[in-house]
Order: sequence, then C-alpha cells, then structure tokens
Amino acid sequence: MTNSRFEDILQVLGPRIANGELTPGEAITLADIEEEFTCSRTVAREVQRSLEECGFVVPQRRRGLIIQGLENWDVLNPRVIRWRLSGPHSDRQMRSLIDLREAIEPMAAELAAQFASRDQRDKLLAISAELTRLGSVATTDEFMDADVRFHTLILAASGNEIFVALASTIEAVLKWRAENMLMPPRPEPRALRDHEAIARAIYAGDTTTAREAMRDIVAEVRTAFDSRTPNVLRFD
Repeated sequence: MTNSRFEDILQVLGPRIANGELTPGEAITLADIEEEFTCSRTVAREVQRSLEECGFVVPQRRRGLIIQGLENWDVLNPRVIRWRLSGPHSDRQMRSLIDLREAIEPMAAELAAQFASRDQRDKLLAISAELTRLGSVATTDEFMDADVRFHTLILAASGNEIFVALASTIEAVLKWRAENMLMPPRPEPRALRDHEAIARAIYAGDTTTAREAMRDIVAEVRTAFDSRTPNVLRFD
C-alpha cells in the first residue's frame, strides 16, 4: 500500500460523508471500496480505520460500514474540519470554528503572558517581527507558515494541555484559508499590529493587552465572515 493511494481514496469517501452525499444509516462495504477504487483489501481496511477514527463509520456484522451522523464525528479532527470547510455546509463549520477561536485564543494569550518560558517569549517576538517583515511584501506561504507557528506557540505557552491539544485544529483552519485562495494579497496593517502587540504583551507579562489584542484578531474574522465577503476573510 502506498500512502498516496490510501489518501486518494480517503479524500473521496471522507467528503462524501462530511457533505451528506452518504447519509447516516447508509452502509458501504469493503468490497464496495475495492470495486470502486480498484484497490486491495489491505488498502480498503486502512481507509476503514481512518473513517472510524473520524467517527464517520461504525462496522456492523453482515451490513458493512454504517455511516454515522454529525453527533458522532470527531469534529476537532483536522481531516474532518477540512472536509467540512470544503463542502456545502462550510458556513456552519466556519462559524463553529470562529466560536472556538473566540473562546480559546484570547484566554490562551492571557495565560501565555503569565506562564510562557523565556525561550517562548523570545520566539514569539522573533516570529512577530518575521510576520511584519513578510507581510509588508505580500501574503505568501512563508507568511502563513510563520502565522501558524505564532498561534500554535501561544497555545503551547499557555500551559493548558487542552489548549495544546487544539493546535492541530487551529493549524488546519489557518492553512485551509491560504490553500483556498481566501487570503488578501497583503495582510492588513491592523492584523500585523495585533500580532506585534500580543508578542510584546506576552513578553512583558501584560495579560490584559495580550488577551484584548488576540480578541481583536478573532473579532475581525467574525466581522468579515458576517459581512459575507470571503475574499477578505482572514483566520489569522
């Protein structure tokens, strides 16, 4: 089995379930997967395991893999997030993710201002300077990579293990927007100022400024989303 073959099949079946093409209660079998994708039973079983990890299917004797409803999905799984964002129910997914970010990231920034190590504080300052430098030119892959490092480092610096576990979820959201060409050609000055303010506040131990600057970042995302102008939406 090659990883690419396995991924190709998963990237077809996963979205079918996430987007409602396959509905709860329907069944698919390993034989169905083998026949449609001309793959081995070994590959089909690997696909099954991944779909089970996502909460998308449950095996049932004599029926096959039973499609599960949203209430059973692992909604924080980065794969599930990407599939839902790319489908017809993307608005619902985006709103849920914005809600999550508003609830988590300002508190993570506040906690980081209290508990970040000296090395983490230094790194945040360095990344914010990197973002300012890169953002003054254009929104590039390099800029987005730095932005992901910035936000995931704050989650790690918070000292809250649950926040740390959400790092891959936040990363999936940030990268999805860039991959789907929904980033403005150049980052907004307000966004760059907020990132710098957060880094400086965490470095100085200023919990209030760190929290409020992060809140401003996510609030602007919600404003753009509510205005239904996806070309200016930003998840950073």
